[in-house]
Amino acid sequence: MAENYDVVVIGSGPGGYVAAIRASQLGLKTAIVERDALGGICLNWGCIPTKALLRSAEIYETMQHLGDYGLKAEKITYDAEAVVKRSRDVAAQLSSGVTFLMKKNKIDVIKGTGRLAGEGKIAVEGKDGKSRDISAKNIILATGARARVIEGLEPDGKTVWSYREAMVPKAIPKSLIVVGSGAIGIEFASFYRAFGAEVTVVEVLDRILPAEDEEISKEAARAFKKRGIRTFTGARIDKTDISAKGAKMEVRIGDKNEVLEAEKIISAVGIVGNVENLGLEEAGIRIEKTHVVVNEWLETGVKNVYAIGDLVGPPWLAHKASHEGVLAAERIAGVKNLHPLDTRRIPGCTYSTPQIASVGLTEAKAKEQGHEVKVGRFPFKANGKAIALGETGGFVKTIFDAKTGELLGAHMIGPEVTELVQGYGIAMTLETTEAELMQTVFPHPTLSEAMHEAVLDAYGRVLHT
Repeated sequence: MAENYDVVVIGSGPGGYVAAIRASQLGLKTAIVERDALGGICLNWGCIPTKALLRSAEIYETMQHLGDYGLKAEKITYDAEAVVKRSRDVAAQLSSGVTFLMKKNKIDVIKGTGRLAGEGKIAVEGKDGKSRDISAKNIILATGARARVIEGLEPDGKTVWSYREAMVPKAIPKSLIVVGSGAIGIEFASFYRAFGAEVTVVEVLDRILPAEDEEISKEAARAFKKRGIRTFTGARIDKTDISAKGAKMEVRIGDKNEVLEAEKIISAVGIVGNVENLGLEEAGIRIEKTHVVVNEWLETGVKNVYAIGDLVGPPWLAHKASHEGVLAAERIAGVKNLHPLDTRRIPGCTYSTPQIASVGLTEAKAKEQGHEVKVGRFPFKANGKAIALGETGGFVKTIFDAKTGELLGAHMIGPEVTELVQGYGIAMTLETTEAELMQTVFPHPTLSEAMHEAVLDAYGRVLHT
């Protein structure tokens, strides 16, 4: 006899487990199918444990400059194994937290690999090879994505690392090449540089962090150069020789050739959706460029089958997946007055040193879409709290529609901007105008005052520069 559910979610990442919780809250009998640890890649091998690593790196790097704060300490060092252990302990704690949430919300957890097996049917194969059948009135696919592998840079776990190997090093390598300068690549570059590795970033496009506003990319490149991180942009990898001792990479930049050598290479060149072995094609679900095609309600086109998160494409962010999970569950439950998710209002964060955060359109995109814009900027070197913290690099940039006062985008680089950007996200969600933002009282002394000043600057009213 097949088990019967109102909703079955395949995959327990930040999209999947949140979808399951919301479905259960709405009174739907719910199960979640997971072949590995609850929490998915984000919680176990991505968002959370990488931030634990970066926190250790941030503290260690700050300790190298204690004299700037009137402090003294001798023989400051680190224990790579202990740094990694702390990261893994954080991941384990949160995975157990998801287990608790499943029990609290009366969600059945079914261990194994799920596959669509006909209308309203899922076959789940356990690690023992045995299969069980589940019936579901509604199915939410939340199988996520994995690192893209490019020819010649296939991770071998020794010299060429994927994010998994990069997160659990037995020792910090003396030298490292990071291929790809998106958020993942830049965060690893930042982490390893903090512990003394010679780091080189290789990017095929004409600037690092190519998804960010161009001014942010330029400021980041300057900051990373100051930290000793080399960057090569507009680079084509011609040849890579891999051995147990390290790697030699031949890179062409314009009409110049560079030969790079390092102990390790981290490949961080994007992701591909986990669409294999799910029975998608047989079910009639359309796939484009390794991602499931859905409409604004996350419907796949096959009745009562939804897909969310990294599986359905960019932006590849955990918080986007969670919101999609809620939306899919509420759509299934028939909740009234739902609104499709506007991906333009989803903040993106890079937890490097310095931090980078953005929401909405870049200046170039805003102009490309026909907006006449007003742009404001405010440097952290003019912010009292940043000066007190000793972290004065970077700035805040705002972009408004000159005719309507709509906040089109905000871009930030500097101290704790990943915590600040949500303020602009709220403003965009509430369709706040420049007048309302200028009338808002920001507390003093805070880093957030730079956000206010960047709004004022767009309209010629900046106070502190």
